[in-house]
Amino acid sequence: MPAPMHVEGRDNGGPSADGTPALDRWTIDLAHGKVRHQRLDDRPQEFPRVNEAMVAHRHRYAYSASAAEMWRAYGTVDGVPPDGSFSNTLIKHDMLRGTTQVHRFPKDAATSEAVFVPSRPESTSAAEDDGYTLAYVHNPERGASDLVILSAQDFTGRPVARIHLPGRVPLGFHGSWVPDA
Repeated sequence: MPAPMHVEGRDNGGPSADGTPALDRWTIDLAHGKVRHQRLDDRPQEFPRVNEAMVAHRHRYAYSASAAEMWRAYGTVDGVPPDGSFSNTLIKHDMLRGTTQVHRFPKDAATSEAVFVPSRPESTSAAEDDGYTLAYVHNPERGASDLVILSAQDFTGRPVARIHLPGRVPLGFHGSWVPDA
């Protein structure tokens, strides 16, 4: 975010009043007391996630949700972000190659962040992207959400599964995967 996020949102233009959120990397060099900032992707996006086993370690892949008009989410009367604040797109970033893959959902769908779930949590020899991404996707035709599961290694392919939920999960609702809970 280019400016601090104001939780109350109203009357300050929202979290993106000074520009849209983008994917940046901040590297802290403790040995030399320096901080380096690098813009990785200019597209508006939110909720970047990695394979949880890679948190605080060098990682190759990251997953984010494209954010259409995040600043409008904070001008609502009821505080519930409208679907127009989000987009129908998830992005897989290859940090090593500097490339991306995009998974687009139907035109009027809106997607939340993608949570990575390893296919074999106990395996330390599996590829970093050997697993699945799970995201809530608002299905406007049903007026409800779907939990959509994508293969992380076939990110642009057809979903592995689509679970129709009986109601709507508010967009912006954060998710986590806890094995054996």
